[in-house]
Amino acid sequence: MQAEAPAAPAASPWGVFLIFVIVFINFAGFSILIPLLPFYGRILNASPVEVTMLFAAYSFGGIFGELYWGRASDRHGRRRILIATTACAAMTYVLFAFASHLWLALAIRVLSGFFSGTMGVCSGYIADITSPEQRARSMGKLGAAINLGFAVGPALGGMLANPDMGLAGFRLPIFVSAGIAAGAAFWSLFALRETNPAGKERPMPHWGEAYRHVGTNALLLRLFAIAFIGIGTFASMEAVFGLWTAHNFGWSTHEVGLTFIAVGIAGFLVQFLLIGPATRKFGEGRVIVGGLLILGVSMILQPLLREPVAAVVLMATLMCGHSIAFPSAGGLISRVTPGATQGSVNGLLMATNALSRIVAPPLLGLAYEKTGPDSPYFFCAALVCVAIFFGAQVIFIRDAETGHKEVLA
Repeated sequence: MQAEAPAAPAASPWGVFLIFVIVFINFAGFSILIPLLPFYGRILNASPVEVTMLFAAYSFGGIFGELYWGRASDRHGRRRILIATTACAAMTYVLFAFASHLWLALAIRVLSGFFSGTMGVCSGYIADITSPEQRARSMGKLGAAINLGFAVGPALGGMLANPDMGLAGFRLPIFVSAGIAAGAAFWSLFALRETNPAGKERPMPHWGEAYRHVGTNALLLRLFAIAFIGIGTFASMEAVFGLWTAHNFGWSTHEVGLTFIAVGIAGFLVQFLLIGPATRKFGEGRVIVGGLLILGVSMILQPLLREPVAAVVLMATLMCGHSIAFPSAGGLISRVTPGATQGSVNGLLMATNALSRIVAPPLLGLAYEKTGPDSPYFFCAALVCVAIFFGAQVIFIRDAETGHKEVLA
């Protein structure tokens, strides 16, 4: 935002709440397919690899959305962009409900991800209307909206879908999502006030500067590797969970949807109640390693225990580990990055995370198909062990930088 620009009108409390609703809708739209995809894919004669590609397609579109809409909101104003993208996302849900071919479903999913790639715009809106000392708390609420969307989306998909009806049985939850998004767009016309008057687009991120900065910084390099491995493996577990439980327990969309209610609630509670106190007491490095350990153990135990109750509990603890490790890694990256390169480094981190969601699920879907339903869990656990090794190095580097020595309990 230009320094000389006139002060934007203060946003109403309902407008602020609506930003959280938009974030919630975006992530509910992403996650609504989690319990549906194995059964939806079966109707379309999709292989496990092709099923997991539907997860990756949304993230692929989201990369381009995040790159484009943030800069467009500088030029045209945040309100206008959020109204337009939310309305277009609603239309893509309707289109997806009638997709009868896999290639068409993939294309629509990419388009849906593109119009939902507005996290940067929403963060910018919140930053526009909050003071620096309140900003961290407000951004934390955005994280809560993400977890709530993650809980409600799969539950909505699982409870409302009826795979026995064929493709028509998947339309009700998708129409509900479209209706919520359309309602949010209409509500935005009245509740959202512009916080960033139209002006000059921000420049594209300086990727070369970010690559050089991360590549020559031992701590950042390891944190980026941890984020890439951890987020990719977690996304893969989401993608194969419905396939795995259908194979082992004969679960339908209903059981998988109920499971993800527990998963979302677990992530929500951990993010709100645990991360802050744990980080203050142990430091980010130790918290990251602790989260990765929970993540890895949950992956290993899932195929070993192979019980329905254990499947629910372990998927919830998987979410807990994810919610502990990766907000802490992102926070530490921000803390150790100079102000002049914050935008470029955070943009590179966002792109790296999205790339991991694009690459990992299809690869683990291929492992599921070629080497057996249990293999993704063991492969992902092995990758998390590599991330834990990097996490231990993060602790040693931070101790050396701060002169603080503690024994890792």
